[in-house]
Amino acid sequence: MARSQPKAKASPRFALIAAAAAAILVLVAGGLIVVALRDQAKGVAGGPLASVIGGKFSLIDDNGKPFTDAELKGKWHLVFFGYTHCPDVCPTALNDLSLALDKLGAKKSKIEIVFITVDPERDTPAVLKSYVESFGGAIVGLTGTPDAVAQAAQDYRVYYAKHPRADGGYDMDHSALIYVMDPEGRFTATFTPDDSEDTIVSRMAKLVS
Repeated sequence: MARSQPKAKASPRFALIAAAAAAILVLVAGGLIVVALRDQAKGVAGGPLASVIGGKFSLIDDNGKPFTDAELKGKWHLVFFGYTHCPDVCPTALNDLSLALDKLGAKKSKIEIVFITVDPERDTPAVLKSYVESFGGAIVGLTGTPDAVAQAAQDYRVYYAKHPRADGGYDMDHSALIYVMDPEGRFTATFTPDDSEDTIVSRMAKLVS
């Protein structure tokens, strides 16, 4: 009987090229989504783009309790992927979102911020809880197994990768779109970290009406 030949392993160079190509596709998709939503004041919930972002996930919140995609129903949610050791983009985005919600008055109670870590190795529920509480407001931190986090990131078209440092530590490269999910758990709109508080307030006031 002829023996089956073992499959050739992909070369490190090929694997690197494949990973880079996947990252580019994620970033391009994110850019196209932003452009498509720019002039749609009421968002895309109910339209064909609504199915592009989101999906089923099963994570752990900052109190150590299960948190699934079903928890996104009933309120508006601003979903952002990042990590607690992030030096600039993450704390700036969360601070701006929190300040923007404070300006929405009574509508603030209808909105919750969800911060999903891309660094589950370091971001335990306790670490996340301390981090999100520093910004005030209604922010829920989520973590999980590496596979569970990867699945959630894939569903939201989020790119992330570990970036080793010379000192032996590491940072996390990651895309930084903020996803607006409506009370039905449907993708509706996006913000970027460059959007001002006033931009966020104006857009959310129109959506949450």
